[in-house]
Order: sequence, then C-alpha cells, then structure tokens
Amino acid sequence: MMKLDGVAAFVWVAESGSISEAARRLGLAKSVVSERLAELERSLGVTLMQRTTRKLALTEDGDAFLPRARRIVHEATEAAAELSERRGTLSGPLRLAGPVGFGVLHLGPAIYSFLAAHPAIDLTLDLDDRFVDIASDGYDAVIRHGPIRDSRLIAKRLGASRRILVASPAFLEAHGTPACVADLEQCCAILYTNRNTDWRFRDGEKEIVVRPRAALRVNNGIVMRDAAIAGLGITLLPAFFAHQAVTAGALRRVDVGAEAEGAELHIAYPANRNSSAKIIALTAWLRQCFGAPPYWELPAAL
Repeated sequence: MMKLDGVAAFVWVAESGSISEAARRLGLAKSVVSERLAELERSLGVTLMQRTTRKLALTEDGDAFLPRARRIVHEATEAAAELSERRGTLSGPLRLAGPVGFGVLHLGPAIYSFLAAHPAIDLTLDLDDRFVDIASDGYDAVIRHGPIRDSRLIAKRLGASRRILVASPAFLEAHGTPACVADLEQCCAILYTNRNTDWRFRDGEKEIVVRPRAALRVNNGIVMRDAAIAGLGITLLPAFFAHQAVTAGALRRVDVGAEAEGAELHIAYPANRNSSAKIIALTAWLRQCFGAPPYWELPAAL
C-alpha cells in the first residue's frame, strides 16, 4: 500500500535533485528518505528514479507520477491545515520565495512577527532574485517586485515601490549634480544586472530611456546602495533600498525633472489552487506591516 510519507519523500527528492538535500529540507536522516523512496517504488512496482553516483534522474514512470504526487502531498497538507484552521489556529508547512535584498531588509522582519503570532506554521523562505516557477519549484507563494505576467498565477498587491535616483554627497560635489535626464547619459552609473540596464523615466506623457555608462554592474540592490554610498556613482534604486541612507544623509536624491519608472510588490500563488488561510493571513499581515503607503516611501522634500 502506498504511504503518504513515501510520496512526500519522492516529491522532495525530485524537486531538490538529491536525497541529501531532500533529507535536509525534511529534517530527516538521509537513510530514512532513501528507505521511504524505495518502499514507495516497491508498493507501486516501478522504478521512479535512476540513481548514479553523481545525480538522480526521473524515469519515464517517475516523470508521469510526479504531478499527481505533488497534488497528493498538497491536498493532504491542506486538509490537515484546514482542520487546524477550523479549530482557530494556522498550522502546517508554508514555502515562500522572494527577492534577496527586499527579503533581508523588509520581508524577513515582517515574517518574524508573523511566525511569532502563528507558531504552528512551519515556514520555509527561499531568497533568490531569479523569477522562480512556483508550481515546478514547489512553492506555495512568491513575493515579486514587478509585474506578474504569468496567467497561471493569482497576484495580490502588497504595495507600491517607487524607484529613485541617488548618489553620495561626495560624488555629487566631485562630479556635479545632473539637472535633467539627458545629463545622466554621461554619468558613472551603478547598474542592476538582473534587469534591463536602461533607465526609464516619464515626463508627462513622454517616456524617456537613458543608457548610462556603467561604473559597476551587480545583481544585488544592497550592494548597489553601498556602492553608491561609497561614492562610486549614481544609481536608480527602489525606495525600499535607499530610504534609510537618504534619511541619514549618506545618499542624496537626484532630481532630473522626471519620474523614474516604478513597480509594485505582489504576493502570488498558483491559480489552480485555492488560496489557503495561511496565505490570506500572511497577505493581510504583510500589508499591515508595510503600510499604505509603505513606510519606505520618502517625502518629496528629501
């Protein structure tokens, strides 16, 4: 007879790519995960994975079984969580993904208090600046900074996120302060590598695209902020990275007479799943923690 713990072990091994990593995520010994996987294969009478010294690979049967196995584990988990919710508590696993810099500065602190209020939730947070595939990577929800264009996802808005031009006072004193968008073309810039390096501004109905010279290209907003504080150049950052440094005077806003292209923060989850009580509660909690407008938005005078 097929056991649920064996199905769960198979899903975790398939998604993590190794028995060792699956064991780490499940908090079990590697031998326990191996035995559960072997027992599942015996009960089904098929080989689900080919094991070599270097990697695991799904067999044709394993590839066919994986989507159903995911649904089995998800439904069982949600059923157990629903029973807890009926008793007035939120419990069970919740796996989230989010961007690195925002996760360190803002998402993490909000989640700490959420877990303190709901200690029966077993939350896993993976921080990664790439856009993960929620379904295939096994996430219940993701936090995204930017538009949600995947029709398979339901997105709930958490708040706005303006982008602002900033530089250190020392850099501006040494190189001058740009007065208009055109001046940015000649500036030394700190650019984000995981996004189109063009800077986009709107002046009334007109969109203006700037391609500044790169002093540094990096895939992390915190490093971009710190490079700007160090005087390396001008950078265009979401306000949630720069607001404290601007308030403290370590960075100065640069006004070029046009508004930089902004973005929004969302929490998103697969459209083919019902929004669980945990995700509903987390969404409400994050909105309350971030505020409306979010606490990182700066007054126009700064």
